[in-house]
Amino acid sequence: MDAIAKNHSLSFSLLSEHNTNKGISILRVVNLTKRFDDLTILENFNLTVSPNGFTVLIGPSGCGKSTLFDLLTGVVPKDNGAITWNQHRVDHVGRNAAYMQQKDLLLPWFSLLENAMLPARIGKADRVKSEIKARGLFERLGLAGFENYRPDKVSGGMRQRCALVRTLMFEYDLVLLDEPLSALDAITRYSLQSLLLLLQSDFGKSILMITHDIEEALLLADELIVLTSAPMRIRRRFTLASPKPRRMNDPFLIDLKEHVLELLQEDL
Repeated sequence: MDAIAKNHSLSFSLLSEHNTNKGISILRVVNLTKRFDDLTILENFNLTVSPNGFTVLIGPSGCGKSTLFDLLTGVVPKDNGAITWNQHRVDHVGRNAAYMQQKDLLLPWFSLLENAMLPARIGKADRVKSEIKARGLFERLGLAGFENYRPDKVSGGMRQRCALVRTLMFEYDLVLLDEPLSALDAITRYSLQSLLLLLQSDFGKSILMITHDIEEALLLADELIVLTSAPMRIRRRFTLASPKPRRMNDPFLIDLKEHVLELLQEDL
C-alpha cells in the first residue's frame, strides 16, 4: 500500500454517501474494444457507474476517453465487448444519457430559453409544462432574466449554465460530461463546479465525467479513475468518502493530487 493509502486508509476504504449501492450498476462496460485501422484505442476495457454516483475519468490526452463516450452514445460502433444499462445488454446508451460537451453547442438563432427547451421540442413534450420547468431551472441556476437573450449576448459561463439546463430537460438518469468547463476562466469554472454537484445531490443523476483537471476531479468525484495512455486501461481507482462540497486545502486532497499527478506522469 502506498504512503497516501496508509495515511488515509479510512478515506479509501469507505464508500461515499452517494455511492452506497455496491455491486449495483446503472451502466456497465465489459471488455470494450475499439480499433481504428492499426491503432488500438480501447482493449478489454471495463467500467461500472453506480446509481447516483459521480465517476470521474482522468488520463493523458489522446488516451481514449472521448472515444469511450462516442462508443457509449453510439456515435461509433464498438469492435467487441458489452454495454449493459440497468442490467440489460444494449448497443449503446445514446437514448438513455444526456451528453454535455466542452462547447455549449447552443443554436445562435435561438434565445437561451428556446435552446434549453430543445429536448422538449425533440420529444414533442407539452410546451407549457416544459417552459414552466425550464424557467424554474433558469431561476435555480442563476439565469433568471436572461431567458430571451441570444447566446452571443451573454458570457461563456452563462452559456454553459444554459447548456446545463438543457441537459436537465432531457430527464435522463445518466449524464455524460466531457470537460464541460474546460473553456471557462478559473473563477467561472469554480462557480459552475458547484452546479455540477447539483446534478447528483438535487436531481439524482448518475454522472460519468471526463476532465484533465486533477483538482476538479478531486472536488467532484465519488470515484476517481486514473487512466493509462492508449490502449486505455485503468491504472488506479480511488473512492473518495469525504462529504461534498470539498476544498482543496484538505491535506488528504493535497496529498492525493500529488499522487494522481505522479501516476499520470508515468506515461510521459
